[in-house]
Amino acid sequence: MHRRHFLGLSASAFAFLSPGFAYGTGDKYGALRGFPTGWGGGHQKDPAYRVGNYSGGFDHMLPYRAIPKPITPSALVKSYVSDFNYKAGFSTRSVKDYLDRWPTTGLLICKHNRILVEEYRFGRTEAMRLTSWSMAKSITSLLLGICLDKKLIKSYEDTAATYLPELSGTLHGEVTLRNLSNMSSGANVSHEPDNAAIIYPRGLINKGSSIRTLVSSWNQRKDEQGVRYNYNELCPLTIGMVIRKVTGVSMSEFAEQTLWSPLGAEANATWTTDSEHNEFNCVGFAAVLRDWARLGLLIANKGKVDSTQVVSESWVRECTSWGPLDRQVRFNLAMQNRGYKAFFWHWKGDGSRPFFNGHHGQRVFIDIPSGVVLVHTAVDHDGDWQTELNSMIDSAASI
Repeated sequence: MHRRHFLGLSASAFAFLSPGFAYGTGDKYGALRGFPTGWGGGHQKDPAYRVGNYSGGFDHMLPYRAIPKPITPSALVKSYVSDFNYKAGFSTRSVKDYLDRWPTTGLLICKHNRILVEEYRFGRTEAMRLTSWSMAKSITSLLLGICLDKKLIKSYEDTAATYLPELSGTLHGEVTLRNLSNMSSGANVSHEPDNAAIIYPRGLINKGSSIRTLVSSWNQRKDEQGVRYNYNELCPLTIGMVIRKVTGVSMSEFAEQTLWSPLGAEANATWTTDSEHNEFNCVGFAAVLRDWARLGLLIANKGKVDSTQVVSESWVRECTSWGPLDRQVRFNLAMQNRGYKAFFWHWKGDGSRPFFNGHHGQRVFIDIPSGVVLVHTAVDHDGDWQTELNSMIDSAASI
């Protein structure tokens, strides 16, 4: 699939102008224009293009690899709760209240294999693949864990250059896999400005984009590795290079064999790539909401799907706990009362509520003790909506 401008205007979009679809002044999110897709809105800047681009539009704009679904999906039972409510301050609110107030494209809450809530807005449907943005980093973490489980990678403390001789002598080649997955490489990189000016153009969007060249050429150091948390795309991109090298296949092929198939996904997924067909694995993974829920349930079930151990319980424990080498990402005030570990974010200091976290409101929250998973896809992230989602999880846990 080649990059190209693609603009789709659907008359059916006008049928979806229900409460909650036009936020603020005018037609901010493009409903009156049929939820357009394409480069006309930039990669993500114009809100009018986000609904369309975040639900399939990127597949028409960027090259990608497909991840086929298995023949038989794992069971998710529709057990909808019509009067699902949650606490918001001193008031009680419904799911409809939430959806009418926030620009959400999809919301799914399940407890174990029971779907309690499943709602779509902006004309999106259960059949649409919804993009991850940085939730793809957590999928990269699962694939890293599987590589460790299979002994394709000997140690989490190995450096990237242990498996990638071509990175010997480079900054990222010298960093351990632990510090890469904890966003603690020491590289002098500033997330938003460098993404816009260098990382996305050279690694994904431009003709001749190359993750290999991007990572190997970034050699300005700000700190020693392991000292400071500094969120950036180069750390997961380096891990992706290691995964491809040790498996001998693309990340998408490895994901199909070791994750998507045993997970029992119900639909194909896609993963955007650079011009060399290597997954831009810091973002770009797209899947239907129920398969995002299955990924969350995998964590809630400590790496198992039914009786199959897809990723080891020890890796799930690694992703949800902090040791002496993880001090810089431990849950604390310096991390704005959040924690980070191995490409997972954390809402609670005991590691019991990890989450996949993506730009503009993409989330998969997991409450491990109760087995509740909440999937949220959206087109903006302003406001205190995450507190409400966590309150929904608390309500679901009591059902």
